[in-house]
Amino acid sequence: MSNIVKNLLGTAPTPAGNNVYGPSPLALKLATSDVTDYKKVTYDALPQTYKILMLCSEQSDVPMTNGTFFFSGNHPVETLVPMLHLQSAGFEFDIVTPHGKPVKFEMWAMPKKDKNVQAIYDEYKSQFDHPKNLADLAKNNFASAEEYAAIYIPGGHGALLGLPNDENVGALIRWAFDKDLFHLSICHGPAAMLAAAPKNKDEPFIYDGYEITAFPDKVDRQTPLVGYMPGQLTWFFGEKLQELGVTIINTEADKSCHADRKLVTGASPKAANEFGKLAATTLVRHFNK
Repeated sequence: MSNIVKNLLGTAPTPAGNNVYGPSPLALKLATSDVTDYKKVTYDALPQTYKILMLCSEQSDVPMTNGTFFFSGNHPVETLVPMLHLQSAGFEFDIVTPHGKPVKFEMWAMPKKDKNVQAIYDEYKSQFDHPKNLADLAKNNFASAEEYAAIYIPGGHGALLGLPNDENVGALIRWAFDKDLFHLSICHGPAAMLAAAPKNKDEPFIYDGYEITAFPDKVDRQTPLVGYMPGQLTWFFGEKLQELGVTIINTEADKSCHADRKLVTGASPKAANEFGKLAATTLVRHFNK
């Protein structure tokens, strides 16, 4: 399809830098909104204050097979709406990135008229701009992180950059698993689980046999048709997780959420509200046993 036709149809990706593109006008209309479906929920009180360590992406330019880049980062709805529920349940957050660089957000997806989302973004903006350094935590074998109840890895295509092949990310995920912490993740966030894959193929993957919800590979392959991305991804995380024994139970980018033991997942931005409620309810129930 020619660029002239794409511009007429609104499917031409939006220039965002040198060979970097954001979603097309049509894709933005189909996939984003100025408000979310968040509604405040009252949860049972926790016996004490617990923290959640949220691992975010510090990279934004996702490479495509055609040589272009998709302007990405963490999806604000997937990041902030679950935070609202977890905060309402009494949890606090420490924000961390692989090297302590600022969190990258897909700001084109920010629901600008949603006062609740904007409020928690403003509250944690200092941490988003100046997060903790995962590499520093890893040097101490996460000894300073004993107070955490869970790790949380939000989605957005930025989660495909740096996280799946970072040794410290793998160490964090294995540490959380060994410490019996909850692992919360949504959309493309589960791609980070690949960092915990065993180097020896004869060793079992810690999440072998688990079921999750996540953004389907088949939908990632379809989104360039409407200009959501300027091309096709160079790899797909779902098929790699399935090779390790993880089953993705949803087939659409929908509101699906799932809890399997201490792994709580959501399928897409559409699932952010339900995922947040499921995560908060699951954690509160556990700590109030």
